[in-house]
Amino acid sequence: MKILLFILMGILFTGAISPSFAHTTVNVEQLQIEVGWNLEPPVEGIRNNIVLKFTERGDVEGQYTSVINVFKNLDAKIFYGGASKSLDIESDPKPGYYFSKIIPTKTGTYEVELKGEIKGIPIDVKIPVEDVEPTSVLDFPPKSSQGDADVSALKNAISSLQQDITKLKSGETTVQSEDSSSYDFAIFGISIAGAAIILAVISLVKRK
Repeated sequence: MKILLFILMGILFTGAISPSFAHTTVNVEQLQIEVGWNLEPPVEGIRNNIVLKFTERGDVEGQYTSVINVFKNLDAKIFYGGASKSLDIESDPKPGYYFSKIIPTKTGTYEVELKGEIKGIPIDVKIPVEDVEPTSVLDFPPKSSQGDADVSALKNAISSLQQDITKLKSGETTVQSEDSSSYDFAIFGISIAGAAIILAVISLVKRK
């Protein structure tokens, strides 16, 4: 499944940037700047792209033209809390589109900062992008399913252990020996099994 996911991601990254509906758009004079993630929702630890689109408003209402050579005098950074990183910008085959490869390592809110000038227009903006999600948004089956299976297995083991102890005490299960050593050994074996179950329960609780 993971291999198939990486193949699909590879196909997406080798092609042109796909449009998205969760991007943030800001206007600076006649310029329109749109920023967002290529793959949405963005997921922690999975490679993605920051996508930027630059257009310029024309004389006709609602008409925009693509702006090229944007990063000649413009710098881009990405922020997460107090941490920041300069973005390495690449041009997309589609005019006016740019992207930067990135692997978001934490969930939460990221912002893209643009500083400089475009066609003589000063640019100094911070643009929030969609929050990065934990891997649970893509997990299937949910990790809790594995936990449920573990709990069921532990219940069965405890039940079996209780039955063994009951049979030993009632004499249904006998221990042939001239002394009590075999009986003591059987009790010791049951105690070890009980300790193993307790350790398994502790491990399961820590995972949750």
